[in-house]
Amino acid sequence: MFDPAQLRTFLAVAQTLSFTQAARRLGVRQSTVSQQVRRLEDAAGRQLFSRDTHSVRLTEDGEAMLGFARTILEAHERAAHWFAGARPRGRLRFGASEDFVLTRLPELLEGFRRHHPEVDLELTVDLSGHLMKRLAAGRLDLVLAKRHPADEPMPVGPGADGPGTGPGPDEPPGRLVWRDRLVWIGAEGTRPDPRRPLPLVLLPPPAVTRARALEVLERHGRAWRVTCTSGSLNGLVAATRAGLGVMAHAQGMIPPGLVRLPAGAGLPDLGAMDIVLLHGAGARRDGPVRDSAEALADAILAAGDRLHSG
Repeated sequence: MFDPAQLRTFLAVAQTLSFTQAARRLGVRQSTVSQQVRRLEDAAGRQLFSRDTHSVRLTEDGEAMLGFARTILEAHERAAHWFAGARPRGRLRFGASEDFVLTRLPELLEGFRRHHPEVDLELTVDLSGHLMKRLAAGRLDLVLAKRHPADEPMPVGPGADGPGTGPGPDEPPGRLVWRDRLVWIGAEGTRPDPRRPLPLVLLPPPAVTRARALEVLERHGRAWRVTCTSGSLNGLVAATRAGLGVMAHAQGMIPPGLVRLPAGAGLPDLGAMDIVLLHGAGARRDGPVRDSAEALADAILAAGDRLHSG
């Protein structure tokens, strides 16, 4: 009754809440996305999205379709793997930002290993900018990284010129996994004094969150000082829990023991951040590496959908 291709398009729109972003992620035209969603709505006999010139929202029937779409596509994938008689195998060099490793990635990799036991992972954890350099140099096959949204103005303030703050002119656009908000976080009860420079706990350059935090503070004329720098997220979390300062962090991956600072804290809005998947040259060619990269990419995209809809 429901076409798998239409269901995949529906999930891409539901996850990004944007027909334009869904088209970029799927590598098709926006008109194709609109057509497939319309056909799915015709097949269901219900409106799945409420949309106008400014926003896209799931209807109540669209929320219900999320669960059905995932179930149908998972069954379709299992059947395809069974009758194909072949599974991805080999070694896959995968890079991920530390945020994901400490929050979402363990559960995702557990499920991936269960379904693809023949794939051996070589995991690299680093700043998004460093991971993209490794990808460009051919030292990684697949990267899950943070990046400035392609459809928003690029930061121009202090520390914003490092790689990873947005797609460069020669950099592939990648596949959008989800769009998150950057927020200010700190220990419970943290209330920055507006009369004093804001104490910051930061990653070193070229960290995307560092560049965004400094650019936004400079633009709003808010004085700041760096009270702690660490290349380890564990180090940043420990320093922030101890009250040394506040951090800029993705809202969907706030570490345990830290909380989002309330609007009453008087800190400027940090805007959005894209979580993207980028394939290296080896993963774009036919063969075992490409098959393994696509299998892991599919698992990450499905996890992004669950995060968005959960």
